[in-house]
Amino acid sequence: MVAPTGARKTKADHPELPITLPEILRTAEACFRAGADGLHLHIRNAQGAHVLDAGQYREALEALRHALPDMAVQITTEAVGRYSPSEQRQIIRQVRPDLVSVSLAEMTADDDQSAVLAFYDWAAVNEIAVQHILYGAEDLQTFSAMAAQGQLGDGVLQVIFVLGRYSDGQQSLPADLDPFLSWMAGLEVPLDWAICAFGTQETACLAAAAGAGGKLRVGFENSLHNADGTIAADNAERVAEIAQVISAGQSRPVALA
Repeated sequence: MVAPTGARKTKADHPELPITLPEILRTAEACFRAGADGLHLHIRNAQGAHVLDAGQYREALEALRHALPDMAVQITTEAVGRYSPSEQRQIIRQVRPDLVSVSLAEMTADDDQSAVLAFYDWAAVNEIAVQHILYGAEDLQTFSAMAAQGQLGDGVLQVIFVLGRYSDGQQSLPADLDPFLSWMAGLEVPLDWAICAFGTQETACLAAAAGAGGKLRVGFENSLHNADGTIAADNAERVAEIAQVISAGQSRPVALA
């Protein structure tokens, strides 16, 4: 999956960061050709600020569905300090996407347990694939408790581990994956898991996850750097490098750091 935009970076960070819908469409097409089979979608308003807007989401989803019918599209509910849990839940109810990423910490931040449980039940009934964003030990504990009680739905649950979110300078390391792997080893709930990582070691982190059987999210939302330390020309270049990592892993094991 490619995450080409995110909520915070601007053209000042990289001129090829896609902000407008035409830019997102061009980027999605290039990344699909480079090997990405999914897109993590953020949208911006006319001023370039991150927004959760049902109309803009519907427009973008329709345009992407028309241009790239074979590319899965996952919307975000990221709050960035602007949106409440109830507003995040409402945007999903309004848009009804096939896939959505949800920070478990953000979704449960208002302590309205009945609303939280009603949302996850509604998502399961409506076959909306929720990918639960997990940052660290507290999230893992909350997820374990809710999953054990069947509060997140039945069957295989989707999660994405964010490596190095609270590290100095948000520089992820492959070893940041180890606590998540240990946690999964003791979990009885089946998972469909992925990772994303920050900084210059993004490729090394994704290679470690690929070697451990995980799925991968890459793109300018988290890092602009190639494995050799250079700044990527665009998101498609980052996708192409990770596609090579996956291809290499299919022929030989990728050792965990």
